[in-house]
Amino acid sequence: SMTYGRFLSDVEALAALLPEKPTVINLTDDRYRFLVGFAAALVRGQTTLLPPSRAPGALAQVAREYSNSYCLVDGTEQVKPLPSYQIPKNTGRQNDTTKVPHIPVDHPALVAFTSGSTGCPRPHSKTWGSLAAVARSTGARLGLMSSDQMTVVATVPHQHMYGLEASIMLPIQHGMAFHVGRPLFPEDVRLALAEVPSPRMLVTTPLHIRACVTTRSRLPPVECILSATAPLPRSLAKEAETLFQTSVYEVYGFTEAGSLATRRTVDENTWHVLDGITLHQESAGCSLHAPYLREPVLFPDLVSLQGPHRFVLHGRGTDLVNIGGHRGSLNDLSQKLNEIEGVQDGVFFLPDEKGTAVTRLIAFVVAPDKAAEHILSALRAVIDPVFLPRPLHLVPHLPRNETGKLTREALLGLLHNLHNEERRGT
Repeated sequence: SMTYGRFLSDVEALAALLPEKPTVINLTDDRYRFLVGFAAALVRGQTTLLPPSRAPGALAQVAREYSNSYCLVDGTEQVKPLPSYQIPKNTGRQNDTTKVPHIPVDHPALVAFTSGSTGCPRPHSKTWGSLAAVARSTGARLGLMSSDQMTVVATVPHQHMYGLEASIMLPIQHGMAFHVGRPLFPEDVRLALAEVPSPRMLVTTPLHIRACVTTRSRLPPVECILSATAPLPRSLAKEAETLFQTSVYEVYGFTEAGSLATRRTVDENTWHVLDGITLHQESAGCSLHAPYLREPVLFPDLVSLQGPHRFVLHGRGTDLVNIGGHRGSLNDLSQKLNEIEGVQDGVFFLPDEKGTAVTRLIAFVVAPDKAAEHILSALRAVIDPVFLPRPLHLVPHLPRNETGKLTREALLGLLHNLHNEERRGT
């Protein structure tokens, strides 16, 4: 375990070693060393860049756009031509007299990029004040108190906006501890939770929750589970709450505004915004206002307001499809697909239009030991026939990124590979 005094000493020591550059890409895998690097950059008045992914192409693009940057690493990863600096395991010495540095609330602490799930990633600057405000409001909504001495275990990367907010900012704003690793598989999650004392919080995604439920993992007692990055089916939330004897909460947000609302999934579909946020209906859509935002921010998703502090989520504008005059939501269709018994993962997809041919919906499904006709029969009972996928592809896994998201580019690549296999007769 690491003490608060040791952390401040490590930050002070690393800050003295950092180069004089405005921006840094922090690629450290160890969650504690990431925090030390993030804090040291803040102390030096620098801004941390959160690339949309760890893919070499995405990192190279950020390096080109922010050429006067450097990288912090704890392994061998490099982003050429940027210089890389290793964060040592033991940066400073224990010193309980180290002063807590003051970070101006308007300092641009980081630049986060949209995930690219609906197009080209776009940068958005976040001030230190906005990050701290979101973390405090999220913790207050969840009823967290420093006296609880909660420990966070997270399956999501800290270089992602949700991961940084829930596994880095939430703990440091509420006096919580966190596990330095990032467990991926159900047994890894069980072991990581067993390594930390109770009470515990699991910060994760629907993909990881489904894996733990499917394998009937015997997790140690977990006070609550926090989920984001994709919609969580209510049936899965109920299974998780029953199996793990816990409470499951979802967090909703987007890169432009950060986390902004929560809900107890088993109780309702309505989202409740965090304290201080108000919603307004504009001609272009719904906007949110918050003290830490310089101007109102429009939702990228379609929502129905239930007053100034509550809303129902309907999916992205790009999520809506029109098939034979019938309007539907790809997100809603995918949720119904994932509710089918035996389906471990699945998604509806609308490929690019080609010529005058009628574009039809496609489904990619992970369902071992289930036939395509079984899944189609179950779908016929819950969706309009015009939305039945033609074809339905059974695949061993979906090309989700490290945060569990599916980008359009990845799904197009999967479709291309399947077509190539069909042409080869494999």
